[in-house]
Order: sequence, then C-alpha cells, then structure tokens
Amino acid sequence: MAPKKDAKAPAKKAEPAPAPAPEPAPAPKAPTVDLSAVKVDFSPDQMEDYREAFGLFDRVGDNKVAYNQIADIMRALGQNPTNKEVKTILGNPSSEDMASKRVEFEAFLPMLQTIVNSPNKGTFDDYVEGLRVFDKEGNGTVMGAELRIVLSTLGEKMTEVEIDALMQGQEDENGCVNYEAFVKHIMSV
Repeated sequence: MAPKKDAKAPAKKAEPAPAPAPEPAPAPKAPTVDLSAVKVDFSPDQMEDYREAFGLFDRVGDNKVAYNQIADIMRALGQNPTNKEVKTILGNPSSEDMASKRVEFEAFLPMLQTIVNSPNKGTFDDYVEGLRVFDKEGNGTVMGAELRIVLSTLGEKMTEVEIDALMQGQEDENGCVNYEAFVKHIMSV
C-alpha cells in the first residue's frame, strides 16, 4: 500500500535553478599600435643619422637592438617618449621580452615615426603652467627642495643623480628655482 500524503503539508514547489555565474569579462586588452599602417616619412639624411644612432646601441653586431633600448635610442634622437608609450608601441611585452627580444632597424623606423607624430608633446606653456601650481608666492619661483620631491615621486620618477644633474645651477641663494628659466633649460637640452 502506498503511503498516504499528508494533506496538511504543502507540496514542495520546484525551485528555479540558480542562475549560472556570469562569465568574467575578458581583461581589457592593453592598447597597441599597428606599425604596419605607419608611413615612414624621413629624409635620406635623417635615415642615415638614425641608422648610425641605432648602430651605436647594437651591442651584439647583428644590426638589432633589444626592446629595452628602444626608448634610449629615441631619446638620443631628440624624442621624449614615456616608457608607457614605448611599451605600447612594442605591443606591451613582458619584462623578460624587454630584455631578450630584438628589433631590426627597418622595424624601428615605424616606431620612431609614431613617436615623432605623437600629439602628446608638452609645450613650454604646458610645463610652466604645471609648475605654477607650486608657486605659492606668485613670484615665478618654486622651492628647489619641493621640485626635487616632485621629480623623484611623480610621473616617471627620476633618480637623485638625474635630479642633481638637471637642477645644477638652477637654484638661487635662497634655494628657489625660476620655473620659466628651468623649463627653457630643460627644453633646450
């Protein structure tokens, strides 16, 4: 005989199955630059100069340089890319790739052209305006010590040796720096 159902006990409702956990969103891809689309537009004289500078960084003699030298070469050629810009151009390589992967001169040229064409170059007025924030007295100067702290802690941090070289001869007898003259000095180097 079948067991009797308890008339007082309500029938169990079928509970809906829990919703499946949403798939995690894919990690945002770090931006990269399509170097194949970059039109290299340098004069023959520039190309010769660039090839010579590139060759100075070739430590192995295979007409290639390591990824971690690209920023240095660009700076030697008068550009001022950030490390982040260079990593983006290189396709956001790992630290190991930065030390081990190498680039030929022909592959370097579109990278250099990308930096040359970059609209993110600060102007004299941009830098002066940035330093004016630290001019508490409104007299065109900032404290040298405060400037040293900013240079060593914000943005692409500089070493004490780099800061000393940059600040040499810039501070007056009160330890203040005329920031317009300082920016002119930096932009002329």
